[in-house]
Amino acid sequence: MTCERLREDPPLPIGSSLAALAATVGAQYRDVAVTITGVSDDSRSVEPGDLYIALPGDNVHGLDFEADAVARGAAAVLSDRPSTLLPTIIVEDPRRWAGPVSSEIYGMPSTALEVFGVTGTNGKTSTTYLLDAALTAAGETVGTITGISISGPAGSSPALRTTPEAAPLQKALASFRDTGATVAAMEVSSHAVTHRRVDGTRFAAMGFTNLARDHLDFHGSMDVYFAAKAALFTPERTALAAIGIDDDYGRLLVATTQVPSWTWSTVDPTADIFGDGIDCGDSGTTFTARTPMGSYDVRLPLLGPHQVRNALAAMTLLAATGRDLGAAVTGFESVAGVPGRLERIDAGQTFLALVDYMHNTAGQRQLLPYLRTLTAGRLIVVVGATGDRDPGKRFPLGRTAAALADVVIVSDESPCSEDPADIRAAVAAGAFAARQAKVVVEPDRRTAFDLAVGLAEPGDVVVVTGRGCDPVQLYGSDVRTFDDRTELRSALRDRI
Repeated sequence: MTCERLREDPPLPIGSSLAALAATVGAQYRDVAVTITGVSDDSRSVEPGDLYIALPGDNVHGLDFEADAVARGAAAVLSDRPSTLLPTIIVEDPRRWAGPVSSEIYGMPSTALEVFGVTGTNGKTSTTYLLDAALTAAGETVGTITGISISGPAGSSPALRTTPEAAPLQKALASFRDTGATVAAMEVSSHAVTHRRVDGTRFAAMGFTNLARDHLDFHGSMDVYFAAKAALFTPERTALAAIGIDDDYGRLLVATTQVPSWTWSTVDPTADIFGDGIDCGDSGTTFTARTPMGSYDVRLPLLGPHQVRNALAAMTLLAATGRDLGAAVTGFESVAGVPGRLERIDAGQTFLALVDYMHNTAGQRQLLPYLRTLTAGRLIVVVGATGDRDPGKRFPLGRTAAALADVVIVSDESPCSEDPADIRAAVAAGAFAARQAKVVVEPDRRTAFDLAVGLAEPGDVVVVTGRGCDPVQLYGSDVRTFDDRTELRSALRDRI
């Protein structure tokens, strides 16, 4: 979900004949002189001259909405069955071809841009923000694609997911290219790999941050989850790799990939780039990066030791592609914050209040001990879990929070289609099982914030976790406007 209202980039189509597209996918097609000038996989966003990619879904099929696509000006369809209204290129697996066909229609934009990808469980957004700042400081014009926004020289638009579907991804890259961008930096999720959203995209370099339990409702096992990430690190996908080796999965990836790789670490000084002398305070983070090009002292305005790893990931991507690391450090120092990532909320209170996206136990184990160092008082955590996601991580989320904090308040995030009481019960069971923190269950999230700040005394730390900068809560079909940062600030002001 997006963090703020942003304006949209204009479409910048290149175009292709229907016969050429049919040849791309190896389909037989009798040319009827149809020229395609754009592409969309959503009938609601079709523009005149677009190829409408009608994807099969679990409950509905894209062709169920073909009349809407026609009404908006679609010129043809790519799908696994014929349209009743438009010329159709029929393929067995439309998802397989959505990326390559979209890339062709928009003139293969990733071959004109230097595209940096960032993948991993945690740290993708912050690493992409740091890359943007570093590349900008080096004189590049940058387009970025994150779970927060799609931003380029022509402006920005809200992000609907971490990595866009294939058609809007290629459209975004084409917009970057045609409005003056020289490079692009983007998050790449494991869902995007599995659903083939990045097919048709050529990466100059791909970065790996880490891998920890998450998304097992989708992947089923850590081995399958890792395989999805590892599929990005092939010569067909990327020219270079920058891999963090602070966990077993990073070390396995380095040992198995055929892509020329640089490594980074905060624990292994033999890595190509090593983070040394790390010091994390309540106003920022400092460290020294030991690199083949020399040592660089880095001062990050960002909070937390995890941001050292994100900066090292960005620095290693830049080093692998021959960038000036001095300029990178200058760029890093300009990043005052990343929305919803240990974002400080200050209304004049006498304690530290933060909002963070931490939504898995790996994130909790990184950040909660750090927050403990910032106070001689109590650490108060608001925690929950999102519905329709890996239910196996709910009990551990509660247990880890309670093992590392003094007060844990269990509340709703976005239950989606599930019963929120069931989700709360699983998280609370973990928290009570830790037998350490005071545990309170409060379903209403704003009331939970009021409770947290009401309990806080001077010098304490309050952190609201799980949602980051997501602006809405989902209760079934009920969409409720709720930004943790806005609501926490309001709760602070009410107390004052």
